[in-house]
Amino acid sequence: MKIQESAEDYLETILMLKERMGQVRSIDIANELEYSKASVSVAMKNLRENGYISIVDGYIMLTESGLKIAAVMYERHTLLSDWLVFLGVDRETAVSDACKMEHTMSEQSFAAIKKYIADKKKGLSPER
Repeated sequence: MKIQESAEDYLETILMLKERMGQVRSIDIANELEYSKASVSVAMKNLRENGYISIVDGYIMLTESGLKIAAVMYERHTLLSDWLVFLGVDRETAVSDACKMEHTMSEQSFAAIKKYIADKKKGLSPER
């Protein structure tokens, strides 16, 4: 299911904060993304209504479907960021560009880049 880029960003942020902090609240997301508390509140309501998160005692948890999307976005983001840095792009620009690329790139293109990087690590040349 295709969701909006902003929803993907929120889900990815929730996953990253959960890994870093253990528990996630709306204020943590607002601080991380530098968004207003009101904007985050609206987004959390929409994510909850669409079944991507649940909120218990003020803590935000990814549902199975939310975690699946967040994990895909996080993998894309980290792989693309690291790849761009490897190619000589400064870290800040690489992270910014990867954030844009991760949302628009097809699964086929991402899989090809992922395979290319894995093959390079193994010392193989890409198949054509």
